[in-house]
Amino acid sequence: MTAIATETVQLHKPREGKINLLGLSAEKLEQFFADLGEKRFRVPQVLKWIHQRGVVDFAEMTDLSKTLREKLAEIAEVRPPELVSQHDSADGTRKWLVRTESGDCVEAVWIPEDGRGTLCVSSQIGCSLDCSFCATGKQGFSRDLTAAEIVGQLWVALGSFGKYGMHENRPVTNVVMMGMGEPLMNFDNVVDAMNLMMHDCAYGLSKRRVTLSTAGVVPALDKLGDVTDVSLAISLHAPNNELRNELVPINRKYPLETLIASARNYLGKLPDTHRKVTVEYTLIDHVNDRQEHAHELAELLKDLPCKINLIPFNPFPNSGYQRVSGNSLSRFRDILIKAGYTVTVRTTRGDDIAAACGQLAGDFNDKTRRKERYQQRYQQGEQEATIKLVNVGE
Repeated sequence: MTAIATETVQLHKPREGKINLLGLSAEKLEQFFADLGEKRFRVPQVLKWIHQRGVVDFAEMTDLSKTLREKLAEIAEVRPPELVSQHDSADGTRKWLVRTESGDCVEAVWIPEDGRGTLCVSSQIGCSLDCSFCATGKQGFSRDLTAAEIVGQLWVALGSFGKYGMHENRPVTNVVMMGMGEPLMNFDNVVDAMNLMMHDCAYGLSKRRVTLSTAGVVPALDKLGDVTDVSLAISLHAPNNELRNELVPINRKYPLETLIASARNYLGKLPDTHRKVTVEYTLIDHVNDRQEHAHELAELLKDLPCKINLIPFNPFPNSGYQRVSGNSLSRFRDILIKAGYTVTVRTTRGDDIAAACGQLAGDFNDKTRRKERYQQRYQQGEQEATIKLVNVGE
């Protein structure tokens, strides 16, 4: 494992009243230029400078008039998140810690595999949900990320390789909204960021190569298909409501039947009738990994066009859970395959730098005090265990 720490010098300090063009979708950028009395052909010009060439200084945007460049310098800026550190795993995984406008830090992870590079992007500082097996959830929540802070993670990642925008051998071929946070709780900013990722004058990613993962915010999922057609993944992790209520608390509000119906409706809005939902299922030892759970899952998903991605739980401090055994995972997978499902098993990557699925934590001010409560609960448990040991010794 190698780590690269960067000096925390604010190269692109925000100045009051300036608009950050990094997160403006093509539609919003067009309105921005219309308000300046400029023609819409400025939109592809500026998008290419920012996202395909990585240029932040308007003076370098040489196909813009000098007058426009000077005007932009007065009222606007291109300000990506500040890179704080970069860590490289022994398996090739790379993790970045970036500082946001508020001073809080979030993490993004790049995973190279089989001729592609997948970037896992955060959508919130912390997470407003509290899934019991996720390190991010235990850290609490600060705020939603702006569109600039979301797409800025892709900008920073490409910059670390020295390759922005669209390249034949670009390091990032896929983006998954599976980092810190619940994307659908930050709907507008996430949609704007994903649209930039897919725009031909920005990053040019295919709709099949941009994936949004949700734990099940059904009202937002119901309207997602009206504004985008990215790939969809649902974080299921349990085959029945009783168990999912424990693992994924939002299930108490939007139970499995409602979530699956919403996911099916999303597919129905897509022009491509061959698309499938990816069902993510984190296997936890002696919690949701039994054979009866596999049979129950197969029955639950029978009317949803889907493929299933099994994810071995990645331990983190004080989680209270353990990684699934190899035998249990194989039995679970084989039952689903026999039932006719396409099943993949996610290889654990980057766990030596805490970059594996469920391990992202960042560094931020928790406005919910959830992290404090979990620490108090853990310390109380340790004290009670110590007292029991002393009593036994006596």
